[in-house]
Amino acid sequence: MKIEKRWIISFVLISIAAISGLFWESTPATESAIFNSADTIVTADVAWLLTSSCLVLLMTPGLSFFYGGMVGKKNVISTMLQSFICLGVVSLLWVIVGFSLAFGDSYGFTINGTHYGLIGNPFQFAFMDQVGVLPHHQMASTIPFILFALFQMKFAVITPAIITGSFAERVRFISYLLFICLFTLFIYTPLCHMVWHPSGLLGSYFGVKDFAGGTVVHMSAGFAALAGVLVLGKRTNSEHIPTNIPFVLLGTGMLWFGWFGFNAGSALAANATAAMAFATTTVASASAMLTWIFFDRLNGRKVSAMGACIGAVVGLVAITPAAGFVTIPQSIFFGFIAAIVSNKMLYWKRLKSVDDTLDVFACHGVGGIMGMILTAVFAQGENASLLHGGWSVFSHHMIALVLVAAFTFFGSIFLYKVTNFIIPLRVSEESELIGLDLSQHDEKF
Repeated sequence: MKIEKRWIISFVLISIAAISGLFWESTPATESAIFNSADTIVTADVAWLLTSSCLVLLMTPGLSFFYGGMVGKKNVISTMLQSFICLGVVSLLWVIVGFSLAFGDSYGFTINGTHYGLIGNPFQFAFMDQVGVLPHHQMASTIPFILFALFQMKFAVITPAIITGSFAERVRFISYLLFICLFTLFIYTPLCHMVWHPSGLLGSYFGVKDFAGGTVVHMSAGFAALAGVLVLGKRTNSEHIPTNIPFVLLGTGMLWFGWFGFNAGSALAANATAAMAFATTTVASASAMLTWIFFDRLNGRKVSAMGACIGAVVGLVAITPAAGFVTIPQSIFFGFIAAIVSNKMLYWKRLKSVDDTLDVFACHGVGGIMGMILTAVFAQGENASLLHGGWSVFSHHMIALVLVAAFTFFGSIFLYKVTNFIIPLRVSEESELIGLDLSQHDEKF
């Protein structure tokens, strides 16, 4: 059997990474203004962040079941693998350079004597240099910096996995691997830096509030998903019957369970904020689940397990940017309004016509947008939102929303085009007809 050059190159790249790691001389963190002494570590915070990291990791397999149950029988394995493989690809990329791009010292510009970052120094934390047991003074003051890096890794892993539902059943696997590398490096890491780094442009200049990733994760994935379906085009046969609804239920349960680490873990401490985020997360999801199925009935559709699961996930997405900033009663409204708007978008004929296979934009993209807008209205704290700071604070959030949408959408279109130039994105019509499980992986569900 003739082996294609693209797979040889892929093996060479992983070989270079592995050998480089063998000879890489890691620089340990030393006591400085950046890294505190180890005696500032709070063991309760360490325990909670270790647990949260495990919970967030579980979300990616949960997403694979969630998506896998929704697609046609010929594409279950390929769809699940597209999510699952991110655990390998993005994790290594994060260790080698991704974390440094996201949280390294800022490269950007200065306004009125204050520096605002667009991207991190790619060499500062490469191969986890200086990332060890000492806490970081600004970003993780009570836990080892390595734990902070691993917690953030799980967010980076699930973001491109979310995108896969949009172009399921028609994307070439090797092309997809290339795209998620490009997306992680050129969309996710700069956005992460701009929102969550202490000097980031969106967080420090625009005042964007994103407690756990509504902007960084869900909006970026949602707009990248929309870009993907526009570039790849429709499936040959866009009609399919979900193969395994119990898979969808299982995946939803795993996502909901893992989301407690996603949101409550983002407090970066075992404290009252984490407890409140835990509460708002489950309440918003419960509200969205019920709102979705009742709204379906008002529109003449039957109550379905799929609808209940999609509603629950939309609620989780919407509350994510605000989980630690709002009250429990407000979280009920978050789930309620996000479910209605996402439901309307999911059944909007114009959006249906572009063939977003699993409605990623309607759920994650729109849910993320609604979460960002509602956070800009309700977030507690001085100058945090419309109700606690006025119109100027709210307008800054809305400007940032437009900038994030444009950056992630048009940036993703460019990366899809680059990927397609290097390796064609779509499988052949014949491969699509027999299904990606067989044509791409020689496996059968």
